[in-house]
Amino acid sequence: MQRWRTLLSVAWLVWILDLATKAWAVSQLANREPVQILGSFFQLTFIRNSGAAFSFASNATLFLSLFGIIVALGVIYFAPKITSKGWSVVLGLVLGGVLGNLMDRIFREPSFLRGHVIDWMQLPNWPIFNIADSAIVVAAGLAMILTARNISPISTKESRS
Repeated sequence: MQRWRTLLSVAWLVWILDLATKAWAVSQLANREPVQILGSFFQLTFIRNSGAAFSFASNATLFLSLFGIIVALGVIYFAPKITSKGWSVVLGLVLGGVLGNLMDRIFREPSFLRGHVIDWMQLPNWPIFNIADSAIVVAAGLAMILTARNISPISTKESRS
């Protein structure tokens, strides 16, 4: 039960932070030139993204929405089986990130399940991204570390991680 609470707490935090920062970006950055924070290294650049990273699948918004729903349902299905706190954090980051971008795809223009995701942070030679994207990338990195350390997401009661 504790692992489930960890997963939900992380997911909720990512989701709320993503929602709040996207609302801020829409109100403060839309129809504006990029804002340099650290010169050209880190800028705030508002875009509405119909696809995935690097403009991949820009004509597949419906597919990306359905994939997001499947991933969220998969995380919810497997979450009660997780015995590792680290893996609970990984799945919480994934769930929060997926829900953040999925909310855009469901509720933003142009239409239901075809909405464009709000992206607003930019680094050199990298696609413009948001908090939800960041959470998913951090989850992938943490998953690689846990895997390299041979920490299983599901273990027996005697060998819980």
